[in-house]
Amino acid sequence: MCHFEFVKSSYSSGNGECVEVARNIPRAVAVRDSKRPDEHLLVFTPAAWGSFITDLRRQP
Repeated sequence: MCHFEFVKSSYSSGNGECVEVARNIPRAVAVRDSKRPDEHLLVFTPAAWGSFITDLRRQP
């Protein structure tokens, strides 16, 4: 079983609306809501995560 090392997004607000990302997983990137860390976990391939981040950076 993998041990996820989650880090809060630098864009997270101070009101608890936070997204955490774990990149220490071989061949995967995991994302979760910091308010509900034991609930839903999204897992992406590094390529899909990279495309997502690239698209976010293109937004005005």
